[in-house]
Amino acid sequence: MFSLKHSLPASNGQHPQSLSRLKVHGQQMGKARPSGIALSVWEKFTPQKRLDRQMYHYGNFSQNFLWGVSSSAYQIEGGYNQDGKGQSVWDVVSNNPGSGIPEDVNGNVACDSYNRLDEDLYMLQALKVKSYRFSLSWSRIFPNGRRESLNQKGVDYYNRLINGLLARKITPMVTIYHWDLPQDLQDIGGWQNVEMINIFNDYCDFCFATFGDRVKFWMTMNDPQGLAWLGYGTGRIPPKITEPGTAPYQVAHNLIKAHATAYHTYDKYRASQGGMVSIALNAEWVEPKDINVPRDLVAADRAMQFNLGWFAHPIFKNGDYPEAMKAQVLVKSELQGLSQSRLPSFTEEEKNLIKGTADMFCANHYTTRLVTHILDQPTTPIGFTRAVSFGMRRLLNWIKEEYGNPDIYITENSVATPREWAFDEIDRVFLHKTYIDEALKAYELDGVKVKGYATYLMDSFQYLYGYLFGFGLHHVDFNNPNRPRTPKFSAHFYYNVMRDNGFPLPEDEKMIYGEFKKDFIWSNGKGLSIWDKFTHTPGKISEHDTGDVACNSYNKMEDDIAALKKVKVSHYRFSISWPRILPDGTTKYINQAGLNYYKKLLDSLIAANIEPQVTLYHWDLPQALQDVGGWENETIIERFKEYADVLFENLGPKVKLWITFNEPFVITVLGHNIIKSHAEAWHVYNDKYRASQGGLVSITVNSDWAEPRNPYKQEDYEAARNVVEFYLGWWAHPIFNGDYSPLVKKSVLDQSLFTPEEIKRINGTYDYFGLNHYCSVLAFPVDFGTTQHFEADSDRTWLETGSVWLRMTPFGLRRLLKFIKDEYRNPPIIITENGVSENGPVDLNDVHRKYYYEKYINQVLKAYLLDDVNIIGYTAWSLLDNLEWGVGYTERFGLFYVNRTDPDLPRTPKASVSYYSSIISCNGFPDPASGPQECWNPTPTIADP
Repeated sequence: MFSLKHSLPASNGQHPQSLSRLKVHGQQMGKARPSGIALSVWEKFTPQKRLDRQMYHYGNFSQNFLWGVSSSAYQIEGGYNQDGKGQSVWDVVSNNPGSGIPEDVNGNVACDSYNRLDEDLYMLQALKVKSYRFSLSWSRIFPNGRRESLNQKGVDYYNRLINGLLARKITPMVTIYHWDLPQDLQDIGGWQNVEMINIFNDYCDFCFATFGDRVKFWMTMNDPQGLAWLGYGTGRIPPKITEPGTAPYQVAHNLIKAHATAYHTYDKYRASQGGMVSIALNAEWVEPKDINVPRDLVAADRAMQFNLGWFAHPIFKNGDYPEAMKAQVLVKSELQGLSQSRLPSFTEEEKNLIKGTADMFCANHYTTRLVTHILDQPTTPIGFTRAVSFGMRRLLNWIKEEYGNPDIYITENSVATPREWAFDEIDRVFLHKTYIDEALKAYELDGVKVKGYATYLMDSFQYLYGYLFGFGLHHVDFNNPNRPRTPKFSAHFYYNVMRDNGFPLPEDEKMIYGEFKKDFIWSNGKGLSIWDKFTHTPGKISEHDTGDVACNSYNKMEDDIAALKKVKVSHYRFSISWPRILPDGTTKYINQAGLNYYKKLLDSLIAANIEPQVTLYHWDLPQALQDVGGWENETIIERFKEYADVLFENLGPKVKLWITFNEPFVITVLGHNIIKSHAEAWHVYNDKYRASQGGLVSITVNSDWAEPRNPYKQEDYEAARNVVEFYLGWWAHPIFNGDYSPLVKKSVLDQSLFTPEEIKRINGTYDYFGLNHYCSVLAFPVDFGTTQHFEADSDRTWLETGSVWLRMTPFGLRRLLKFIKDEYRNPPIIITENGVSENGPVDLNDVHRKYYYEKYINQVLKAYLLDDVNIIGYTAWSLLDNLEWGVGYTERFGLFYVNRTDPDLPRTPKASVSYYSSIISCNGFPDPASGPQECWNPTPTIADP
């Protein structure tokens, strides 16, 4: 294994001169499109929408899928001069103070696996893996690299390891050579010496004869591309030769022939031993920077051929190098005035020897690169082993198409995490969740014959990076002479994946069929004033994205009503503009024109058989009140009470559902005055208007649901509870339970406690629970000196949206509803906001929004039917693509697209309109097994494909 994923040879860069030469030579690289048969992989997957690319797939691998872990000799064994072992090139280089390895460390002890074999076997047994991939140390078996120097103690060590694995029903997967060439062989020229072919073959022959009665899975060598390029091209690893123009090609030539010779040597053992032989190749995926630029596609194809095809093409196809590679090196060789290509040629006899010399395809995969055809811009990695999980599925499909659908074993896959993270390395968990799932997609959806998967067993010596990073499922304390091994979070996760043989569909993801209560509230919402001033301040939001016109609903009331009727909602949630009613925030002057507008809107809604759901305050404080301190000035409690009184008196006969505040947490962290303002408004309605008007009044709070980031840590469970109790409970606890929760008091409100009289006044000031909810988070604690706080993260498997803060997490809504039921004595709940955004180019076929509403509303139905939550209404946010506060119009939540390039601001329904309206018509989800449902007949919109 090797954590530094190497760049491709420089000869894969694009040059205008080479294109003309290639046309002369009639080679494929001068054409507009690559001729490789795997071109279909880019054409199929690269144009995928984000939803399709990220959609998680639940399913299982075959029952005989080979789940495993891996290691390599020099990285874990230690015992570098013990029991007769000879020196390898890594022993020599890493013990040189000028090696360039951070902290001047080496692999002399590493994980000390040579002396701690029982501990390794215990780890493997506890993990319950089916396979263990390890490599043999050439110089431990043959100290000088040749058979006459046989070291029986080295052979005994590997016999104990193999026998120990078999006793535990673990399949040994043996790599014969993993870069640790005996130094004595390097002294005669190493892999630049053609004699190495026979020397290596003799070593392999010994291994087959000695261990082959028990080993049925062989890899002759690991990542020969990396050895050729980094060892003989850039000189970054031993033998540190820097001859990039010629040496890598010479070395690769010998490595390929050495592999092929050893493969055929196994033929004499095949009948009696029944094993398989292959080679482990580094296999990165390469994406064209722009799929619509043919030359970028050519560059991507060429990069794959130079990287993976360099060794795979001769072995798995025709015994020769890829045409793209031969053509490119030939042209550059001619430009350098050479009489022949720097890439050696195979004879026909050698081609016949090489082709077909693999019984399965073994791929080490870490990351994806982005390539463009532009001069001097070769392939570039998307980060240092950065997780680009979709590359796994595409790579596996490419191997299937390019090499005739072989059996594929993923023999390495992991990610580097800093050693300081030790056990709680969430990045590795995310990597396994995403990369293994992409392999599962390739297996179940694409028919790729994926047969096995292996990741790192434990942290180890990482070559040029020493011990700075960990790649393993187990932490090794390299400062402790006993080298204790401790399972990480990722070990527990991987254990469960292996136990489940993939990702079975969890209960959270299963659909439930049924209906809501008959009078269920189906609503749409739409959302300046302090915002008038804010949106005219340079640099606050996107240029020109002010609220002056927004959707112009003030003048386009009829269009909005028509849109609501198309959706078939029973209710419509909107907010009143405080400064439109009371321009200076006080009752000194009531703007009758403003009141008349809202009366007209209410009448129009009622005439359309749509009940209004009215928010008194949605963040648009009159500027005059902000000028005297806003919500920090206690006098605002009386101002809000007076404002509410005006609305209840003038609009109350037409309104049965009121919301005092929307998401008060967003307004200020000084919630004391807001909570008291809400309570006073509720009492005004209760004392003066309830008897005659018969409406309901409450507050709506916003809250994410939180899960522990690491489910094996109690601290993370506590952090998750704190997230919900803090954000939801800050406002709900006083109103529903009478006072701030102990957590909130301890955290921020020691100086702002309610008096007993205020508690009595606030407690019970609700008629229902208003909830805005969009997504969930992963919570974990963070220490700041003497105090501990909590922070939130997102799971990378959660689907992205048009807002960086919003990932689709349907399960969280049901859990949050159940929390409210249990914490606040099962109040009636109205979901007052729930929706999803998009950004970028407008696409009226908003499949992600249809998916979001299906999954989230179904979770609401589960809460109603299975958890007995008193849920009475649901509001989709939003009706139109609104001004979304600080991000302007760049994030669009609407069911209807508003074309702002047209002065008339027309509303165009998206595909989600017909889908949401069908859910409303059915009042839930009819069981498809019961046959066609008349209600489930979406009215086509122009957005439907």
